[in-house]
Amino acid sequence: MKSLFLVFFGFSFSLYSCTSILITKGASVDGSVIVSHSDDNYLSDHRIIYVPAMDHKKGTKRMVCYDKATSESVLVRYVGKDRGPNYEEPLLPQTPLLGSIDQVPHTYAYFDGSYGIMNEHQLMIGETTCGSKVEPKPKEGKRIFYSSELSRVALERCTTAREAIKLIGDLIDGYGYYGPGEVLLIGDKEEGWVLEMCGGTIDEKKGLWVAKKVPDGEIFVSANEFRIREVDPNDPCMMFSKNLFDEVQKRGWWNPKEGQLDWLKAVSYGEMEHPYNALRRVWRVFSIVKPSVSFSPWVKDGYTKEYPFSIKPDQKLSVSDVMKLHRDHYEGTEFDLTKGLASGPFGSPARYIGPYDGESENGLRDKKMWGAFERPIAMFLCGFVYINQARSYLPDPIGGICWFGPDNPTTTCFVPFFVGVFNLPKSYQIGNSLKFDRKSAWWAFNFVSNLSLIKFSYMKKDILLQQERIERKELSDIPNVEAKALGLYKKDPKQCIEYLTDYCMKNSEDVFGKWWDLSEQLLVKYNEGFINTSSDDFAKKVGYPVEWLKQVGYEKGPISYQKPKKGKP
Repeated sequence: MKSLFLVFFGFSFSLYSCTSILITKGASVDGSVIVSHSDDNYLSDHRIIYVPAMDHKKGTKRMVCYDKATSESVLVRYVGKDRGPNYEEPLLPQTPLLGSIDQVPHTYAYFDGSYGIMNEHQLMIGETTCGSKVEPKPKEGKRIFYSSELSRVALERCTTAREAIKLIGDLIDGYGYYGPGEVLLIGDKEEGWVLEMCGGTIDEKKGLWVAKKVPDGEIFVSANEFRIREVDPNDPCMMFSKNLFDEVQKRGWWNPKEGQLDWLKAVSYGEMEHPYNALRRVWRVFSIVKPSVSFSPWVKDGYTKEYPFSIKPDQKLSVSDVMKLHRDHYEGTEFDLTKGLASGPFGSPARYIGPYDGESENGLRDKKMWGAFERPIAMFLCGFVYINQARSYLPDPIGGICWFGPDNPTTTCFVPFFVGVFNLPKSYQIGNSLKFDRKSAWWAFNFVSNLSLIKFSYMKKDILLQQERIERKELSDIPNVEAKALGLYKKDPKQCIEYLTDYCMKNSEDVFGKWWDLSEQLLVKYNEGFINTSSDDFAKKVGYPVEWLKQVGYEKGPISYQKPKKGKP
């Protein structure tokens, strides 16, 4: 088991970075509660899996598995038979177990990813990883829970955010917590909460956690740094572990004489990786949704209070607005990643991770750096992105939608999956990063994303055109789909579920096919660096931008037979 632990704890957390946004009912245009999440982790499993509802015999146990470890690879999330047929892999060993808890008579159906996504009762979850001062390793029978397994148990058993937080808190207190700090954004049909957790007890058996409700009418963003600050025991909109105050005092992380407990300061060193790795993304979301306030992109340090816990947006947000937020690279700002020499000749926002990027397991502290790139909301190495909607004015099977986009948010196309479906398309439930597969939706979108980086400023126009065409149609079709589904639901809920499943299957498979078609069109149109649109306009020369040619020394090329004179050093 030891070698498995090294897999998880040996990688730089830049590979486990995510951005999640929570929008309350009063802040959305249609009264939805929205929870979004980008899984910016190339190393994990990129599939969305349907886990069916199940009945369990009295006395059975719910197995708790070690996350991201089946072998020396983190590519496979889980292999086993107790979560439905979509997780069975006959050629691979079953995922190692850390322990078990008592099973309940009935568990709910839900969509699963690297973390639990959304269940049939519209309970939904987003996630980001954070650095913390103590990051204990798992221990069989003693520290058996990481946030991803906690999110799944919550979706299996709960219908509201408050229930989920209480259950997760009890599991951390009773069965221990391992791994880095984590944030779970938990929403239901009525409200949204932020749950933050980490290791930290003196005996390292349990964990510490705190939760805070996002006020209605406001939005919250998490970007790989804890956002909860003062913990008020008398605030009805807060919950926390019973041992919190005692443990942080014992650790010497907080003295009551200094004032209220500051959760962020007490349990973490602030941002991971480099300055503004998290805070710049918080600034970007806030500056976009509330331009009436001039939030500064520059702050004193990682413990800044310049950005409030949550804000009321100037305009209420739609699903489409959230899609745009997740596709942002700081365009139009001084941090624009489509500009500058590092973006290459065609404005690529991708910044590849290399050995020059330092590693930090739990925060910056005294880490010395010689350089860094800006960390945008949209990451080229994203495994998938989703936007969950929960709506109280519709029955659960119709009210809950997961808008799912495989791979890079910039070049993906979101498709809607209603939580009432009885399965998901196979193409979205298969895929392995080590084996190219034309039957996998993730590979279709990943192929287009990688292809676009060859000539991004050109190809993005073709991609965005197809993206807008499809997503606009989906968004306009949804009200009609819901109206028909609601009529069927009133007559026979089973017919409603069959109809929604049929719609989701056909629509997603159609988008999947169109994305493979798009990849072929891009390959032909931009082949060999030319633009090829027709036989009458074939091999059109576009070359490189003049400014970029000047930057890379084009004028110093072989334009004369005379040997160039050496310049002064």
